Amino acid sequence: MFADGIESILSEEADIEVVGKCYDGEAVFTELAEKEIDLILLDVNLPKMNGIEVCKKLFKEKTNIKVLALSMFNEESYVTEILNNGAQGYILKNTGRTELLKSIKTVFEGQSYFSPAVTQTIMKGLVKGSESSKAANLNIPKVSRREKEVLELIVKEHTTQEIADQLFISLKTVESHRANLLAKLNARNTAGLVRIAMENNLIDV
Repeated sequence: MFADGIESILSEEADIEVVGKCYDGEAVFTELAEKEIDLILLDVNLPKMNGIEVCKKLFKEKTNIKVLALSMFNEESYVTEILNNGAQGYILKNTGRTELLKSIKTVFEGQSYFSPAVTQTIMKGLVKGSESSKAANLNIPKVSRREKEVLELIVKEHTTQEIADQLFISLKTVESHRANLLAKLNARNTAGLVRIAMENNLIDV
């Protein structure tokens, strides 16, 4: 019923096409073998293979598919683990239509997206782990002032165009800074940048 409801909402959007629905984790890979898929709206709690295991396998196989996690669980362990395994965003099942559409389009464009409540959960976890974060920070390469400015805007969910406009730089320069940050911080994607930035107090939030 929940999946049908999501499909009903998305079917009204001209720029979104639902190409399949899966009711267990293993079925995801059957669909991938038969269809071209850009983004998976992935529940964390699935039979046969849970969402975290699905995400881990997707990135082990080096697919370019974007993953937006969807769950009723807002526990730090779930959020952290699926993000560490490559998901670009995490929203809750009580998300409304407007936020659902925004999150899908944001992740599709290569940005990260978190429900406000999920962001709070991440921040609380960072506060609890502040001491270990300070220790980890010793191994983080130094970022330049401009890279820090770009990183702060990425964390605040600004698009590449918005970052370019705010900092009065070109889109190409923004992408160059993003690539440098990914390399320096050893992150696989934008969600990884956000996590590392928060864990190591690289930005003011």
